[in-house]
Amino acid sequence: MTSQTTIDTTGSGDRAPAVPSDQPPAQGLRGHPWFTLITVAVGVMMVALDGTIVAIANPAIQKDLGATFAQVQWITNGYFLALAVSLITAGKLGDRFGHRQTFLIGVVGFAAASGAIGLSDSIALVVTFRVFQGLFGALLMPAALGLLRATFPAEKLNMAIGIWGMVIGASTAGGPILGGVLVEHVNWQSVFFINVPVGVLALVLGTLILLDHRARNAPRSFDLLGIAFLSAAMFCLVWALIKAPTWGWGDAKTWAFVVVSAVLFGAFAFWETRVKEPLIPLALFRSVPLSAGVVLMVLMAIAFMGGLFFVTFYLQNVHGMTPIDAGLHLLPLTGMMIVGSPLAGAMITKLGPRVPLAGGMAATAIAMYGMSTLETDTGSAVMSLWFALLGLGLAPVMVGATEVIVGNAPMELSGVAGGLQQAAMQIGGSLGTAVLGAVMASKVDGDLPSNWTAAGLPELTPAQLDQASEAVQVGVPPVAPQTPPEIAAKITDVAHDTFISGMSLASLVAAGVAVVAVFVALLTKRGENAEAGAGAGHI
Repeated sequence: MTSQTTIDTTGSGDRAPAVPSDQPPAQGLRGHPWFTLITVAVGVMMVALDGTIVAIANPAIQKDLGATFAQVQWITNGYFLALAVSLITAGKLGDRFGHRQTFLIGVVGFAAASGAIGLSDSIALVVTFRVFQGLFGALLMPAALGLLRATFPAEKLNMAIGIWGMVIGASTAGGPILGGVLVEHVNWQSVFFINVPVGVLALVLGTLILLDHRARNAPRSFDLLGIAFLSAAMFCLVWALIKAPTWGWGDAKTWAFVVVSAVLFGAFAFWETRVKEPLIPLALFRSVPLSAGVVLMVLMAIAFMGGLFFVTFYLQNVHGMTPIDAGLHLLPLTGMMIVGSPLAGAMITKLGPRVPLAGGMAATAIAMYGMSTLETDTGSAVMSLWFALLGLGLAPVMVGATEVIVGNAPMELSGVAGGLQQAAMQIGGSLGTAVLGAVMASKVDGDLPSNWTAAGLPELTPAQLDQASEAVQVGVPPVAPQTPPEIAAKITDVAHDTFISGMSLASLVAAGVAVVAVFVALLTKRGENAEAGAGAGHI
């Protein structure tokens, strides 16, 4: 039986003629919706884990391979850059060649690159294979959403995306805990080797279960110039965000990359109106709900990723927790995302996305405001309250914004829509870290000299003050060796109080972003093109 989908790129809700799909019928395990969900969840878990698990291994990698701090930064930056730049193009590949094929290639490539990192004996090889991880991860993520979209009927899609979001949230938040255990009790290589058996499992399941789905009017050619324009524009934008903390937001190099990125995005938009089969048909953005979903995903990631970035420093450097303990203290956030995501999927199916999304961002705003009130001696119970509320707020947004983006796109562009969703999250996370990092740096630079003087500490030279400020921005007291204990205690108090003031301001900015997102959420609505039906007989 051939399933059908409807297309509405205007957001008006008017149904266009149905567009058939060339997918074969589901038989037995192959194409079963829930087994498909389990399969893609195993693959996606690898990519989500690697977003945070590697941060715990970086110090051990630096020591073992004799790397500089700048080289170690590229372990993260290289992965993120490759992932962010490639996501939309990778989604288009899935639309063209089938999401099953791109998912399996992504799984194999990601696992192989992970194993190669574990065998690497130089920082250059580690960074190189991290780039390959990002490229193959970009193939895997949009394909997973495309498979869910094509396999689940509309009335079950939100629940499926809810569980998918739960896996991403749990893997992201659980990364530091698992990474800490592996680095502490095995070695840093095990952080990467663990992806090999997971990848093999995903490959076996994918080969046996995944069914190829392609819309009959899927793209038949490639917009190579569009890919070049978009990739270059994304690269310049992400590069500016990565380098801004080092160069400074007022530096000419930072703004040069921002301007070049804007010019390239403009060239991309112009070209897309001229080419026969564009990479991203701009008519897609006539859908107000889809556009609102993309913006909402960016704003959510700014508030969440940017705000959470400082919480890890707060737990480890201010409260003195180990990485494992810090990860355990974030379990309320992880737990609420795990519990809340499937519930959010059911709620969105019943009520539509508008109310749950607006409510989720409101809860996120309240949680970020609560985190702005944290002090150096705040207890675990109070911290857990705000972390739990944050997880509860994020769950419906992760699920609902994803459904709004993917469900309001035509079936033949489901991979591109999945790439848009992931790219929005990656850009938002990078933007949040960069912007809130600049807020933190500005606040610390402004408060540290007066706090230092008020504590009666010896005057610092400008160079010493700059070094002290860099340390305080991550909550580390700039205590020199052999400093008398009473002076060291004063420096620690000043450093922690100044860090707290910076984190508080950054959290308030994140809360403000979340408030803006509440109003954006009111523009969303249920996807007009969400009907899939391929696995309806199994539900």
